[in-house]
Amino acid sequence: MFQDDPYLIPRHSFESHLFSLSKESGKNAARYIVNEFPRFFEKDFAEPHIPCLMPENLAPQIEEVSEAALKERIQLRRVKASVDMFDQLLQAGTPLPLETSNSLLDLLCFYGDREPTREDQSEQKEELEESEEEAPDQRKRRGRSRKTSDFTGPKWRENNNAERIFNLMPERNAHSYCTMIRGMVKHGAGVRAHDMYTDLLNDRHTADVYTFNALILAVPEVKENYTERWELVEDLLKHMVQQKVQPNLLTFNAVLKTLRKCGGMGKSLSLKILREMKALNIEPSLATFEHLLGIFYKTGSMEIIYEVMDEIEGKTFVAQDPDDANFFASVMRICHSLKDVELAYRLHKVLETGDNWKLIGDAQQQSLYCARFFTLVCMMEQLDVILKWYKELVPSLFYPNAQVMWDLLQALDTANHLEMVPQFWKEIKQLGLSNKPDLLEEVLALMAREIHSQETQMSFANCAADIKSIFETRERNQVPFGWTASALGNIAILFSRVGRIQEAWNMLELFKRTNRVPSNKVMNEVLTCTKQSNTPHQAIELVKLAAAFSLPTTAKLARRVIEEFELSEEQKKTLEDADPQSSDSSDSDGDPQSSDSSDSDGD
Repeated sequence: MFQDDPYLIPRHSFESHLFSLSKESGKNAARYIVNEFPRFFEKDFAEPHIPCLMPENLAPQIEEVSEAALKERIQLRRVKASVDMFDQLLQAGTPLPLETSNSLLDLLCFYGDREPTREDQSEQKEELEESEEEAPDQRKRRGRSRKTSDFTGPKWRENNNAERIFNLMPERNAHSYCTMIRGMVKHGAGVRAHDMYTDLLNDRHTADVYTFNALILAVPEVKENYTERWELVEDLLKHMVQQKVQPNLLTFNAVLKTLRKCGGMGKSLSLKILREMKALNIEPSLATFEHLLGIFYKTGSMEIIYEVMDEIEGKTFVAQDPDDANFFASVMRICHSLKDVELAYRLHKVLETGDNWKLIGDAQQQSLYCARFFTLVCMMEQLDVILKWYKELVPSLFYPNAQVMWDLLQALDTANHLEMVPQFWKEIKQLGLSNKPDLLEEVLALMAREIHSQETQMSFANCAADIKSIFETRERNQVPFGWTASALGNIAILFSRVGRIQEAWNMLELFKRTNRVPSNKVMNEVLTCTKQSNTPHQAIELVKLAAAFSLPTTAKLARRVIEEFELSEEQKKTLEDADPQSSDSSDSDGDPQSSDSSDSDGD
C-alpha cells in the first residue's frame, strides 16, 4: 500500500488517511489537466501506443442540432447538454427514435438528472449545492425519508427532466418504464417507483429481473408494517413467475436484505429463501450469508453462524453484490460479541483463502475487522500469541485506536508483563494516541501499581517524565487535558522510586497549584525517597504539606520522620507545631488511592 521507505510509511491512522488523500489528489489533478487541456497532449510520442493512457476527447464535435449530436452528448455523459439538445430537437419538430429517447432516459436516471461528478471533483460539494437549492420543507421531507431508507445519495427530484421527457415521449416500451423505476429506486424515490410499476402493468408491459430487484429493495420505504412488507415482496415474486422472469442471485439477496427489516418473521422466511435458491441452483454470495446472519443476529439466535462457517470454509468468492464487502467486518463483529476466538481464526482463514481478501471492503471496514479481531485475541489469548498478531496486523493492515491499545495494556497486566509498558508507550506515541488522556492515565496507573526491578523502575520513570511533558505541552499550546490527582500522584510515585526527589517534589507543588489532594500512598512514597536522600528538612516540609492538605496520614508521617531521621530539638518542635488533624487510629493502610478518588476525574 505504501512506498517501501521507512521515512515515507505513515506512522498512524491520520497520516495513512492523508497519504491516501494525497495520492488520489495527485491522480485527480493529472486527470483534470489531461481532460481540460487535451490540446497539450495531441502529439503521441509513446511507443508502444497505449490508447487507455491517452486523454479522452470530452468536447462535443457535432455542433448542429441533430440526432447524431444528441447521441454524441449522451455518449459523453453530458447531462445538461443532452437535455438542451433534446429540447431543441423537440422545438424543431424532429422526431426521435424510441431507442435514442431511451438512451437519454438511461443517462438521466442513472445520474439522477444531474451532471456526473468528475473524479477530480467532490461529490460532497455537489450534494451541498443541491441541498441549498431545496426549499426548507423539501429538506425536512428528505431528512424524514432517509430515516426509513438506506439511501444516502442525491435524491430524486419531483418533475425532473427524466419525468418530463418520459411524459413527452410519443411511445414507451418496457425499457422506458424499467429505466424510470430503477432510477427512482437508485435515487431514493421508492414509492414513486412502485407507482411507476403499476403504470407499466397497466400499459401491458413486463419488467426485467433488475427492475424487480430494485422494487424489492424499495419495499421497506413503501410499507411500514412488517407483515405488509413481506406481502408486497411475495406479490412481486408472484409477478415474476407470471411474467416468466427468472430470478438471479441479486433477487434473493434483495429479498434477504428486505427481511432484515421485517422483525422476527424474517428468521423462518430467510431459511425458506435459501431453500428456494438451492432448488434453482443459485450459489449464495458473501452478501447472502451476511444478510442471513444479520437477520438471526437481531433475534439473538447465533447458532447458525457455525453452519455458515462450515459452508464457506475452503471456498473462494468473487464480488457479485455490492454488499459482499460487508461480510467480513460484520461476521467479525459477531465473533467478538460471542467471545469466540476460534471462530474468529476460522473466519480469518477464509479471508486468506485465494483472493477472498479483496472482498474485505474499504479501508474503514478493514480497520474495523482488524480492530475487533485483535481485541478478541487480547481478551482470549496468551501474551506471546497477542504479540505475534500485533506484529502481523500493525501497521500493515490497520492502525490501532486508543481502545485497542488499552486492551493491549490490559493483556500485559493479565500476563504480568508490565515491564513491557514503556515499549508500548513508544508505540502509542508513534500511532498518534498520546493525546488520549484516559490512555495516559492507564499507562501511569499500571506502572505505579507495584514495585519492580530497578532497571524497570528507571524505564517507568523516563516514561512518566515523557507523559508529564505531554501534559505540560498541551497546557501551554493546545486544549489542556487538566491534571488529575491520579496522574499527578502516579508520576510522583514513579519519580520517587528511582530517587528523582526534586521531580517528585515538583509534582507535589503541582498538587497545590491545581487544588488536588495527594493520596496517602503518594506521601509515603515521597517520604521514602526523602529518607534515601537523607534530607530531614524536606521530610519536615512534607509533613507540613500533609497537614495543609488535612490528610489523615499526617500524624503517621510525622512519627515516621521522628523515628527515621536524625532531628534537632527545633525540628522536632516544628513537627509538633504541624498540629495533625487526625490520630493514628483513624489512619488506614487500605487502598491508598481511595482518598483521591473524588479528584480522579480532573476538572
